[in-house]
Amino acid sequence: MKAAPLHWAVEKWNANGGGHIDHRIVHTGQHYDTEMSDVFFENLGLPMPNHCLSTGSCSQAAQVGRAMIDLEGIFVEEKPDWVVVVGDVNATLSATLAAKKLLLRVAHVEAGLRSGDWTMPEEINRILVDRVADLLLTPGEIAAENLYREGTPGERVLPVGNIMIDTLEMQLRKLDEARNGNKLPSDSYAVATIHRPSNVDDSATLSTLIDCLGRLSTQMPIYFPMHPRTRGRVEEFRLGAALNGSSRIHVMEPLGYMEMLALTSRASLVLTDSGGLQEETTVLGVPCITIRDNTERPETLVENGGTALLAGNDPEKITHCVDELLRNKPTPIRPPLWDGKTGERIVEILWKHRHDPPRGTIGDNN
Repeated sequence: MKAAPLHWAVEKWNANGGGHIDHRIVHTGQHYDTEMSDVFFENLGLPMPNHCLSTGSCSQAAQVGRAMIDLEGIFVEEKPDWVVVVGDVNATLSATLAAKKLLLRVAHVEAGLRSGDWTMPEEINRILVDRVADLLLTPGEIAAENLYREGTPGERVLPVGNIMIDTLEMQLRKLDEARNGNKLPSDSYAVATIHRPSNVDDSATLSTLIDCLGRLSTQMPIYFPMHPRTRGRVEEFRLGAALNGSSRIHVMEPLGYMEMLALTSRASLVLTDSGGLQEETTVLGVPCITIRDNTERPETLVENGGTALLAGNDPEKITHCVDELLRNKPTPIRPPLWDGKTGERIVEILWKHRHDPPRGTIGDNN
C-alpha cells in the first residue's frame, strides 16, 4: 500500500516528460502468506516485482540478515541512484543497512514516526533507519519535529504527507464496485483486526481480548479478518472454542485491500492494532479503538483531530472507549499534506536530489 503510490507517481512523471526515471520493485517476501502479499499487488494494480526474495517466516534477526544478503546482491547488480524504503518493517531496516554499506543513497518514506515504545520491533527499525538514511520523508510536521528533537539536520527532513492516503484516495474511486461485490451487511457492525505480538503472543492476553470481543458483539456484530499470525496463536493456545462461542463474531480469512476498505468504510467502529487502519479511519471518519498503549501516529487521536482513542488491551478501557466513541462520534480534521499527492512530491524530491553525494562521502555536508 505504501509502494504503489510511488509506482504510480513515477509512471506519471515519465509520461509528463519531466525526465525519465527507471525504477525497480523489490519484494522481500516478509509477508509470505499469499493472502497478505499477492492479493495486494492485484488489488493495487502493481506490476509483478522485478526481484522477489524469500525471507519468509523466521526470527527477526534471521529475516534482517537473510534480506541484507540478498539485497546486497541486487544493489550491486542494479547500481541504483536511490534506494527507497517505506515504513518500519524488518525489510526496511535490511534494505537501509545493505544500501548504506555500499554507499548508496537511501530515502525513507514515513520517517520520523515515534511511539516511544522500544518493546516494539518497529520502533527500533524506525530509529535505526532514520539515523543513517539520506533523506527523511515524513508524513507531517509532528514526525518532522521528532527528528529535529533527535538532532537531525533540517536539510535531511522533508515533510511530504502520508503515502497511505494516496492509496486510499485512489481506491476510493473503485469502492462502490467492491462494496457491491462483497454483499456487505446493511446493519450497524464493527471490524476488528489484531496481530501485534503484544496482543497475540501471550495466551492470557489474547484470551482476554477474545472474551472482550465476545461481550462487545452483543452490541453489534463484529467482522474479524484474522491475520495468519493471530490464527496460528489461536490454534496454538486452543482458543478456537472461545472465539466461535459468539455467533455475532464473524471470523474471516485475510482480505485484499479493496475488500477491507469496503468493509471498514461502512463500519460503525473499528478495533485495531494496525497503524494503517488508524490512518485510514481518520480520513474515512470512522471511529477507531486503537488496541495499543501508544501510537506513532498521533494525528489519528481524537485530541489531535482524528477519530481514534487509545485503549491498550485492557477490556474495561476498551469497553469504555467504545461507549465514548459510539456516544460522541468524532468529526475528524484531515491533517495537512494528507491529500493524495505524497507520491508525486516524493518523486519530485528524488529527481531534484539525484546528484547529491551519499551521506558520509566526499562532498556531503550533513
